[in-house]
Amino acid sequence: MSDVRKIIHIDMDAFYASVEQRDAPELVGLPVVVGGQPKGRGVVAACSYEARAFGIHSAMPSSEAYRRCPQAIFIRPRFSAYQAVSEEVHRVFREYTDQVEPLSLDEAYLDVTESTLFNGSALRLAQDIRRVIFQRTKLIASAGVSYNKFLAKIASDFDKPDGCYCIPPADGPAFVQQLPVKRFHGIGRATEARMHSLGIETGDDLRQWSLLELQKEFGKSAEYYYYAARGIDHRPVRVERTRKSMGNERTFGENLTNADEMLTVITDLSDQLIQKLNERELVANTLNLKLRYADFTTLTRAHKVPKGVFTQPLAKRTLPYLLQRALEQRPQRGPAHVRLLGVSFSGLSNADDERPEQLDIPFDDG
Repeated sequence: MSDVRKIIHIDMDAFYASVEQRDAPELVGLPVVVGGQPKGRGVVAACSYEARAFGIHSAMPSSEAYRRCPQAIFIRPRFSAYQAVSEEVHRVFREYTDQVEPLSLDEAYLDVTESTLFNGSALRLAQDIRRVIFQRTKLIASAGVSYNKFLAKIASDFDKPDGCYCIPPADGPAFVQQLPVKRFHGIGRATEARMHSLGIETGDDLRQWSLLELQKEFGKSAEYYYYAARGIDHRPVRVERTRKSMGNERTFGENLTNADEMLTVITDLSDQLIQKLNERELVANTLNLKLRYADFTTLTRAHKVPKGVFTQPLAKRTLPYLLQRALEQRPQRGPAHVRLLGVSFSGLSNADDERPEQLDIPFDDG
């Protein structure tokens, strides 16, 4: 095996919005927002590049997106359509290599170190993958090529949309030095602000800190920051990437105050998730409930089955207890005014490893 790895990161451009524009050609060139409706409490799941020109981005309240661009076209998500396209895209990946690590519906890492296609050129291989994806789906993908996952992901975002950028080994350390720390994958706004307060603005600034100094400030994440600042990332492309959790949530146009209505909602969410777990031959040992009140106070409650896994009947028996615990912690007296409910399952494993169901009483606090 070569000492230098060849990693490709593929990321579909504005995926949900692009699928909508492909399926409805009259939307091409227009600001499209996929997510909640502007008069509701939903958020933006994705948006076209035409909408991004107005400052709209994912996770923004749909009402704010409408304020910034009243002429935007708001579309409710069609996740089944996105899933179908994703499966088609991932089939393309596996025609080039079996070393594929899916990250989401619209992105993945590919290790092509051992590929002999295009005389071993990872850049030409990435370009061909993009060509085939467009040929079969009429959608555009951007690609990043480098010698590790950290730099490949940065490269895929460097020349978007419709980009294909390569960072060769000789250029990696220097490329990272000039990079703002907010461009480091895994550094969010809070960490970025913390680094700025310490005088760390770029990769070069970060490189001046010793591993011990970083550990004192950032704990377990310090080692990743230390090596990333030097263009080093030894993480392998994990073909058998196990999903850690699966969840869904619902935001309401009008606050819910009736506990029975809330229980109906979370039971429905749980049933949908159990079905998805079954389809993927996965099981879970932890059930999580998320509840957000009108004042945006958010509570989470969980129950873990230490010697079993959650089935649909067991989840239905557990949800009323979790809901009761959450409602007891409402921020003020009187009826609970709930604006969001969510359910997720965690502690996932393959169904082949399923253990006998066991419901312990009392429930564990989560």
